Amino acid sequence: MKKIISGKVREVYDLEDGRMVIVTTDRISAFDVILPTMITDKGKVLNALANFWFDYTKDIVKNHMISSDLKDMPAEFQKPEFEGRTILVKKLKMIPYEVIVRGYMFGSMYEAYKKGEPFLGHKFDKEYKQAEKLDEPIVTPSTKAAEGHDINVTLQYMKDDLGEELGTKIEQAALAIYKKCYEHAKANGIIIADTKFEFGLDENGELVLGDEVLTPDSSRFWDASKYEVGGSPASYDKQFVRDWLKEHNLAGDPNIKEIPADVVAKTAAIYKECQDRICHM
Repeated sequence: MKKIISGKVREVYDLEDGRMVIVTTDRISAFDVILPTMITDKGKVLNALANFWFDYTKDIVKNHMISSDLKDMPAEFQKPEFEGRTILVKKLKMIPYEVIVRGYMFGSMYEAYKKGEPFLGHKFDKEYKQAEKLDEPIVTPSTKAAEGHDINVTLQYMKDDLGEELGTKIEQAALAIYKKCYEHAKANGIIIADTKFEFGLDENGELVLGDEVLTPDSSRFWDASKYEVGGSPASYDKQFVRDWLKEHNLAGDPNIKEIPADVVAKTAAIYKECQDRICHM
């Protein structure tokens, strides 16, 4: 197998026939450091969630999924350790933007809003509190710089770069996916505050959804039962680990030795609850 990417969480193998195998590990990163301790079954949770959403949104836009059955993959992957965390996908020509959809006044957007500044081309006429739902979700892309840091850009910048037709297609697909999935998650007690998508083009130049979709690693999920406007709502993601690191002055420390078992167990439970809530119809 030719491994082409070893990311913070995923291992990607090129089968060199137009297909790839993606393995989602139990690794967790926080503050740009891959932590030394695995989170039990985190990779299986992320994989299950992404696969659920790929199926749920295939009426809106095609996606890169071919199979999640190990029998469809090369023999090297037909082993127990790959079960539930491995997918076979179509290789795409990836579009060099992360397409971020924001449905709530939060994070860097709220910081800009408080200063009375527009946010990446978006001006807000009404008054908003922190974590308040926007009248309509907005798209704010980001592009990767040479040194690897994401650079936020305006939607028009992306459209000028990719061409108005493709840029508009991406915008419309991202908003349609977000809105459909938002309703499903909300009905199951989770608010999708914001998320990011990645798209590519297939061999016919058609738009295809790739990478991962609507997982706690790529999105901000809030517990609807604890959601309140005006504060920072409890989230279903790695925030528990991040808080522990900050509390022990270990945020961004590359020499961290291990994460305690109780923090691992609590984080694993948060991820699993997210899967249990979302992955049923």
